[in-house]
Amino acid sequence: MRIAIVAESFLPLMNGVTHSILRVLECLEDRGDDVLVIAPSTLDGEAPDRVKGAEIHRLPAVPLAGYTNVRVAMGGVYRVKRILADYAPDVVHLASPFILGWRAAQAAHQLGIPTVAIYQTEVPSYAARYGVPFLENWAWNRVENIHLLATRTLVPSTFALNQLRGRGIPRVEMWRRGVDTARFSPEKRDDGWRAAVAPGSERIIGYVGRLAVEKQVEDLAALAGVPNTQLVIVGDGPQRAALEEALPDAVFTGFLGGGELARAVASFDLFVHPGEFETFCQTIQEAMASGVPVVATGRGGPLDLVENSRTGWLYEPGDLAAMRARVLDLMGDDAKRRAFATAAHASVQDRTWPALCGELVGQYHSVISGGPVVARAPRPPGSLAGPARLDRGWGQ
Repeated sequence: MRIAIVAESFLPLMNGVTHSILRVLECLEDRGDDVLVIAPSTLDGEAPDRVKGAEIHRLPAVPLAGYTNVRVAMGGVYRVKRILADYAPDVVHLASPFILGWRAAQAAHQLGIPTVAIYQTEVPSYAARYGVPFLENWAWNRVENIHLLATRTLVPSTFALNQLRGRGIPRVEMWRRGVDTARFSPEKRDDGWRAAVAPGSERIIGYVGRLAVEKQVEDLAALAGVPNTQLVIVGDGPQRAALEEALPDAVFTGFLGGGELARAVASFDLFVHPGEFETFCQTIQEAMASGVPVVATGRGGPLDLVENSRTGWLYEPGDLAAMRARVLDLMGDDAKRRAFATAAHASVQDRTWPALCGELVGQYHSVISGGPVVARAPRPPGSLAGPARLDRGWGQ
C-alpha cells in the first residue's frame, strides 16, 4: 500500500501528533508499506530525509507567532496537489489537520484519492485561551470543512465522537491511541530519581506535557501546601518562565524523552492533568501504564481513560477546590493510592500500538475499497452546524 501522511507538525517538534505519527510509521515500516510524510520545514533547515522507512517531504514554513518551534507550512492547494499527484498514494492520512491538512484535504479530493482524517487537537477551543475568542467560530468552520471533505474521520474518544457528530460531521468512527507498556512500566520506578527531585522523601505529584496556555498548568498552584508532597513538572514550552514564577515550589525538569521520561513517570506517586481541551491525553495512558493513578478534568479524553474511584478521580473543569480534594484523598491514603495504581496499570495492558495500528490499516483498506470519494460541500465562513462551544459539563 502507498500512503501519504500529511503532518501538521512533525520532528523535531515532539508532541502528541508527532508521537502518534511515529508509532504509525513503525507499524507501516514493519508491514513493508511505501510511505511519504509531507510536513513543514524545520527551523534550521536540517532534518532527516527518511524516518522509520518513510520519505519526508518538507514544505517551506514560518514559525507560529509566540511559539517559534511550531512551524506553519506555506503555499497553496496546488503545491500539495502536485506532490500527491506525483506520489500517487492509495490513501492520504491527515494527521490533526488544520492549515496544511486543509490544503491536503482539498488536493486529495480534487484528485479522487480517499482520505482518513485524524481529529486529535481541539484547535477552536484554544482561541479563548490565547485571548482571541473571536476566532473560535472561524476555527470551527475550518475544522468542519476539513472533516466534511474527508472520506472518513477517526476520533480518539467518546467525547470527540459526540462533539463532531453534534456539529453535523458524517462518517466519524473511533480510533483510540496505543501505549507502549514495555517502555512505560512500574518497573521503571527509580528511588535515586525520586531522591533527586524530592530530597525530603516527599510523595511526588507529577505533570507531563507541553508548557503552553491550553494545558492550564497554572491550575496546579491549587495544590500548594498539600502535606508531604513535591510537585514535579516535566516538559517545556513557551509558558515555562511564567509557570516557574507561578509555581515557585515546583521542580521543573525540562523536556524528557525516551527512558528518562519513562523513569520519571514511574517515579511519580500521583499524576495530575488540569487541561480541559484534551481529545485523548496520551500522558494519562502512560502514567497508568506506569502504575500511577490519575486526577484529571472530567472533559474530553480523560472521561474514557479514568474510571472514577478505581483508577483515579475526575473533577469538574474549573473546580480547583475539587481537584485539590481529590489529590488530598489519594495522597493521604497509601492503601487506596496503591489500589488505584494497580487498577490503573491493569486497565491499559491491552492498548498496544500494534493492535491499534492494525485497526488503522483496516480503516485505510475500507476507504480505499469504498468507491469514489463522496463528501459534502464545504460550509461558507461563519456557517456553523452547532454551537460555537459545547457544554463543558464534566459529566458529558
